[in-house]
Amino acid sequence: MARIHEWLVQCPLVAILRGIRPDEVLDVCEVLARAGFRMIEVPLNSPDPFMSIALLAGRFADSLLIGAGTVMDSTQVARVVDAGGRLIVMPHADPMVVEAAKKRGMTVLPGFATPTEAFTLIAAGADGLKLFPAEAHPPKVLRALRAVLPKDMPVLPVGGITPDHMAEYWAAGADGFGLGSALFKPGDTPAAVEIKAAAFMKAFHGLAARTP
Repeated sequence: MARIHEWLVQCPLVAILRGIRPDEVLDVCEVLARAGFRMIEVPLNSPDPFMSIALLAGRFADSLLIGAGTVMDSTQVARVVDAGGRLIVMPHADPMVVEAAKKRGMTVLPGFATPTEAFTLIAAGADGLKLFPAEAHPPKVLRALRAVLPKDMPVLPVGGITPDHMAEYWAAGADGFGLGSALFKPGDTPAAVEIKAAAFMKAFHGLAARTP
C-alpha cells in the first residue's frame, strides 16, 4: 500500500478520462498535471485506450501514475502493462483481477459496495478501495464502513463527485476521490478541463486546510 499512499499525499484526486481519444489525451493531461493532478485513469471503454495509455506513459511516466479504468479481466491487465500503465482501476470486486495485477507489480484500486467485498479485495492485495457508485453510498455509509475497515486502507468515493460533494465525504473518512464527467467528458477542450480542474483543486485545498 505504500505506493498508493505516496501518490495520495501528492494529490488524492484521480482524473478519470472516460471517452478521451489518443489525439487529445496529451494536451488534456498536460493541463491536469499543471493543475496538480498526479493520477490519471483512461477507462478501457474509451476510443483506443491502450494507445492513449502508451502515449501518456511515454510522456509522464516519471511524474504521474498512469493506468486504466474499467478493467474487467486479467487479459486486460496484461495489455495495460504492455502499454506502460502502472495503475489498474476496476468497477467491480473481482479478487482474481486484483491478484493478476499485483503479480505484475501494479497499483490496484478495485470497486466495492459492501463490507464483504471490501475485505475480500483487501485479502487479495488491493492497494486501495473505490467506493462505487458514490451516488448510492452517501457519506454516512462511508463513515460506517470506515469504522470497520483497516485505518491504513485508502477509500476513494467515485461516481457523481463534484467540488460541492467532497466536504461531506472527506469528513466521513474519504482518502481521495475519483473524478469523472464533472472533470472531463468527451468533447471538452483542454481549456474547459483546465477550468474544471482548478475548481476541484480549490475545493480540495479548502478541505485539507480545515480537516486533520
